[in-house]
Amino acid sequence: MKVFVTGGAGYVGSFGIKALKGRGAEIVVFDNLENGHRETTSRLGVELIEGDIRNREDINAALDPSFDAVMHYAAYASVGTSTKNPPRYFRNNVVGTLNLLDAMVEHKVKKFIFSSSSEVYGEAERLPLTEDMPLRSDNPYGLSKLMVEQILPWYDSFAQIKYVALRYFNAAGAALDGSMGEDHDPETHLIPNIILSALGRKEFRLTCATDLDTPDGTPIRDYTHVLDLAEAHVRALDYLSKGGKSDAFNVGKGRGYSVLEVIKEVERVSGQKIAREEGEKRPGEPSAKWASGEKIKKVLGWEAKYGIKEIVESAYKWHKDH
Repeated sequence: MKVFVTGGAGYVGSFGIKALKGRGAEIVVFDNLENGHRETTSRLGVELIEGDIRNREDINAALDPSFDAVMHYAAYASVGTSTKNPPRYFRNNVVGTLNLLDAMVEHKVKKFIFSSSSEVYGEAERLPLTEDMPLRSDNPYGLSKLMVEQILPWYDSFAQIKYVALRYFNAAGAALDGSMGEDHDPETHLIPNIILSALGRKEFRLTCATDLDTPDGTPIRDYTHVLDLAEAHVRALDYLSKGGKSDAFNVGKGRGYSVLEVIKEVERVSGQKIAREEGEKRPGEPSAKWASGEKIKKVLGWEAKYGIKEIVESAYKWHKDH
């Protein structure tokens, strides 16, 4: 199988590539290197084509009918940043994906794995989140993912592009041996920032709400180890290759961890006390959100192997060694 991987030089995409290579796939990465790293593709031994999904000519020059599938990781993915610059998110995440889908139509590529988000659920009506719940979004990032999910059935209808939308729940962690991990500049994610603080490499004081309607007052999220997430993408592609119908799945551990629980786990692994202070709830973010994994287990045979312990231990090893 030959797979066109957008955003494959980035964090989640690189783990997806490694999982695909383990199944014998031929891979071409398409990345503008804004958030990715050239050395990642070199280390993984895959071809890199530099280009931007916002540029239709770039995509059409790179994609051709020899590809069996597209795995789409190229997106901006920060709730907070999206509220400060919504047009940037809509141009990249929505228009860019439309450009990619149009190129797939032109070159008759029929399988599409889409990195969606738990943000398509908005403020949770009940927990755990299930795929049949109403979809809406309270921020531009989530709305950009929701818009694409609403568009995809039409491409299935008129161009027979079969898709799987995987709704992420906070990708985290690193390779268990510490050989691959998360490397953003600037780093905005909770776990690496806490770890970098514990290692004394970053001046970081965690500020989070402590008066939310949760057991310890801090936000609760469903964290998914990046190795589990990569496996979900491979399972989704296998599913489509066997004639599976277009669908959407939650990709989560099935339970939530509070910010305070994450802090305590980093303190356990690092032996360092993490500085923190009370703050306010961030705009557009719910107090608690975690997923049911029953549908993806039943249909794709996927279930998360790793929890917060493995996430923090592997991420700490990565940052400590790099």
